[in-house]
Amino acid sequence: MRIVRVGLDVPLDQLFDYVADDAEGPEVGRCVQVPFGRKQSIGVILEQAREAGIPASRLKPVGRVLREAPPLPPQLLALLRFCSRYYHYPLGQTVAGALPTRLRNPRPLPREPDAAWRITGPGALADPASLPPRSIALRRVLGALRERHLLTRADATALVAHPRKALEELVRRGWAERVEAPAAPVNAAEVPETPPALNPEQAAALGAILAEGEGFNAWLLQGITGSGKTEVYLRLLEHTLAQGRQGLVLTPEINLTPQLEARFRRRFPGVMLASLHSGLAAGERLRHWLAAASGRARIVLGTRLAVFTPLPRLGLIVVDEEHDGSFKQEDGLRYSARDVAVFRAKHEGVPVVLGSATPSLESLHNAARGRYRRLVLARRAGAAAALPQVRLLDTRGEKLREGLSARLIKAIGARLGRGEQSLVFVNRRGYAPVLMCPACRWVSPCPRCAGRLVLHLRDGRLLCHHCGHGERIPVACPECGNQDLRPVGHGTQRLESALAGLFPGARIARVDRDSTRRRNAWEAIVADIRAGRVDILVGTQILAKGHDFEGVSLVGVLNSDAALYSTDFRASERLFAQLTQVAGRAGRGSVPGEVLVQTEFPDHPLYLALCRHDFDALTGDLLEERRVAGFPPFVHQALLRAEATGTEPVQAFLRKARELAAGHDPAIVLFEPVPALLPRLAGMERAQLLVQSASRARLQAFLEQWRPRLAALGERRVRWCLDVDPLEA
Repeated sequence: MRIVRVGLDVPLDQLFDYVADDAEGPEVGRCVQVPFGRKQSIGVILEQAREAGIPASRLKPVGRVLREAPPLPPQLLALLRFCSRYYHYPLGQTVAGALPTRLRNPRPLPREPDAAWRITGPGALADPASLPPRSIALRRVLGALRERHLLTRADATALVAHPRKALEELVRRGWAERVEAPAAPVNAAEVPETPPALNPEQAAALGAILAEGEGFNAWLLQGITGSGKTEVYLRLLEHTLAQGRQGLVLTPEINLTPQLEARFRRRFPGVMLASLHSGLAAGERLRHWLAAASGRARIVLGTRLAVFTPLPRLGLIVVDEEHDGSFKQEDGLRYSARDVAVFRAKHEGVPVVLGSATPSLESLHNAARGRYRRLVLARRAGAAAALPQVRLLDTRGEKLREGLSARLIKAIGARLGRGEQSLVFVNRRGYAPVLMCPACRWVSPCPRCAGRLVLHLRDGRLLCHHCGHGERIPVACPECGNQDLRPVGHGTQRLESALAGLFPGARIARVDRDSTRRRNAWEAIVADIRAGRVDILVGTQILAKGHDFEGVSLVGVLNSDAALYSTDFRASERLFAQLTQVAGRAGRGSVPGEVLVQTEFPDHPLYLALCRHDFDALTGDLLEERRVAGFPPFVHQALLRAEATGTEPVQAFLRKARELAAGHDPAIVLFEPVPALLPRLAGMERAQLLVQSASRARLQAFLEQWRPRLAALGERRVRWCLDVDPLEA
């Protein structure tokens, strides 16, 4: 009788024993279907044992072995075990979370190949404008086929609701042909894009990395916006592919993935590329994951979860925009994909490149201590491109028109007159942050959160951006009955309306989570921007990261002062990174760029450093402040987060938790329980207890002893978790 120990997606710190019926038995790492309670569950075999931990009479047999999927390799299982230990999360849930959702479903995996449609020679030459004016779906599908060369059924459905007739018509005309869908996208072009010549800084950075060979090295590639970091990544991938190995590229946002994917396809035609992010349909994501796990996909591009992709011939890891907070998972296994990427590279003996225009202070600290090797790109890659000029607009005492100063309005008008594009940045979607009654000072509260409801005028709704609660806009104040309710503050919708009134002939595009919610909506907006069909862009931080819009010559920044009041010690670092990124959208082409920042604090050191593009001076001051104050990266932290329907159970649990730490290592500091930054969320009262130490090893040793004691409390009224290396403390 062969015993296998299976990790299951349940919140228990244990593996479960089953009997493997066949003589060979499934190997470690193989996905299996097993009975658990009254249902069938998918798990992963993590160990084999001679004896079971329960009586043989109670052992159940393994039901089905998922041989359609390759077993998870030992290196990946070791990575997942490390994450389980370091982040103090059940091993079964850690492993299950790394699998595609479709693979965790007990339903059999599909055997029939999915269909796809490929552009033909006549179709590549066909003009969409030649189609009847009302053939909107046909033109849209043909345009996508001409751009991507191949569309899966899921791709076509994302473009139009019912694509079948359009696809059949294209096949009838001979402009497309039906083929079997590849496991991952392959560019049908035959001639690779000619790479641009490297400037001396790019060549030096590339040479330094390649000179170290194939072993582990962690490189911090600090390059100003537009300095050509992506070109360095492409050259490194070219070297990796030439060695017959695979490359993993992580990006923080889904919206950045299509742009990078298109660029990689142009450079590496015929190379299978797997894209892994939450925007993919479950079946499509499974196919890409299987292609990567089998080694057929040579390049894997994805968001944070892609760091756990099985890659049998891994040769390089790239983490683009490494400073971005999106790499930190905020529920379940609360891991940092950037940190996990570095550990994986070290464990598998491959180089890892962390790229950013504004590296995190943690990464800069690691570079200063010799853990990372720092490379700097201090000039823009384009011969005619230069860093934009940053000016501060002092708005003290000025009456703004819908949040816009007279000088910013004039600057936008000047760009319109010259046929150039402008970008107005405000990190607040919706029409206005709150709806207020001027009579009694009532503001629109969220009944489930400690936050406010945001006015979305076009939807006729008040929405909470924290928990999703929504309600109709009241016709009168709920407190005093006053009907003169007023929006306070400015969101993207209100700015869009204001700019439309100021510049009636301008073509305005709003870019935020609302306008890009529909699949492929962002790609359509980008196409319009690059084709010159947009004059003014209004958007949130979605616009700030990594996008190359050569026509944008002006960037206006609104309402950035709010971050200067934050109690979060990381607020200044985040604000500077955000402003640097959004400022970097200007002047990337031949037209010089200008950035206008509206502020009531024109003498603030952060803004002065922004005007000088002096990132190193600011980070030097911030690091010294953190060293004196005893903040990360000079100490290591963990948060015990707790929530319940009432405040009393949360506070009682945290008090007990602190008592359980009595007699702990003196190198460990436990603070008093305090409310969370958002003390009420989705009807749950939230509080937290901070633990920190100057020694990471001693903090981990303490958490390893403390967590089982917390679990032994058996507190059912309170949901709690440990957040190691939290970003919000």
